[in-house]
Order: sequence, then C-alpha cells, then structure tokens
Amino acid sequence: MKKLLTIGCLAATVGIVACTNLERSRTLGNPDISATVMAQQVCSNCHGVEGTSISPNFPNLAGQTEEYFVLQMTGFRGQSRADPAGFEYMWGLSRGLSDDQIKGLATYFGKQTPVKNPAASSEKLEVISAGEAIYKNGVAESNVPACTSCHGDVGQGNAQFPRLAGQHADYLTKQLMVFQRTDERPEGSIMKTIAHGLTEQNMKDVAAYLQTL
Repeated sequence: MKKLLTIGCLAATVGIVACTNLERSRTLGNPDISATVMAQQVCSNCHGVEGTSISPNFPNLAGQTEEYFVLQMTGFRGQSRADPAGFEYMWGLSRGLSDDQIKGLATYFGKQTPVKNPAASSEKLEVISAGEAIYKNGVAESNVPACTSCHGDVGQGNAQFPRLAGQHADYLTKQLMVFQRTDERPEGSIMKTIAHGLTEQNMKDVAAYLQTL
C-alpha cells in the first residue's frame, strides 16, 4: 500500500511538472507563457507553426504586419470583432492574453517567411486577370479605389493595413462580405465603404488574384 502511494505521488508530481512546463505549455491566461511557446503549441493547430495554414478557414499569419495583428487580437480579446469565423475560435483563446503576449505573437508571426499558396495554381487566368485589374486600378464606376493605396503594390500590407499577398481566396472573400453586409468588424470602417462598391464576383476575382501573390 505504501509503495502504491509513493508511485501515485510520483505520478502526480510528474503531472504537475508537465502541466507547468513553460516551454511546452498550452495553458492560456498565464502571463509567464512566452509568445513563441503559445504560437507553436496553441496557434499552430490552426495557423501552422510558421504561420501558414492548410485550411482556408484560417488565415495565413506569416509576414503579417505587427500593427494590424495587434489590432485584431485586441479586438478579439475585447469582443468587438464579432465575425463568426473569428469569435467562434478567437474570443475564448484571446481573452486571457496579456498585452505583451499579443505583441510577442505579432512579432513571432511577422518574422515568419510567407510561402506561395499552393491553391493559387487552380484559379482560372481570366479570374486572376480581372482581380489584378481591380487590385491595381479599383472599380471606377463604383468609386472603388485601387487596393494598392493601402495594402501595397504586391499586397505586402502597411502598418494597420494587413498583408493580403498569398492569403486564402475563400477567407478573403468571406471577410469582404463581412465588411459589406454586416457590422461585425467595426474597426474596418474604411473597408465597409469600399466593399459596398464591389459585386460578389469582384470580391472573388480580387481574392483569387491576391492568393497568387
């Protein structure tokens, strides 16, 4: 009996050590967990260890601008960003994060090297060409400006304006529809105005083009 108790205590001790291992922890809400550990142990489940997601349901984060990343994470934590694809996952995951952890995650993913989206090869050339024209020139008849003015010549992003290059087309299309049809992303007032001038086909075209970059 004594031997069994000793073994039980040892197992419990090992369990406690494993749960508090700051280098492998998946614990949320602990400010001692580094952003790198959190990115690799938690965020990687959806976004990939290096910020490249396999599923179009989850955005690529590699190379994302740090200022934009912080704004979005702060929005999730404060529950002001309420698009379904975001709040279903991110409200719970972000609510216990500290400011330092959010900034650390922004730095971690911002330093990752983006890779070419393999899904881009399946897009039709005429769709990509139409999307390129919208991205570079806008849609004059709908007063939609060129996307380059905020997101950069090759979709690289700029400060609070996100990197769009290589992003999943399905994800981009859904977000444009969120801007156009809902108030679920209140920080995106500029995009709400712009999206109102786009048709659904315009959205699909520009998203297909951005996926190829």
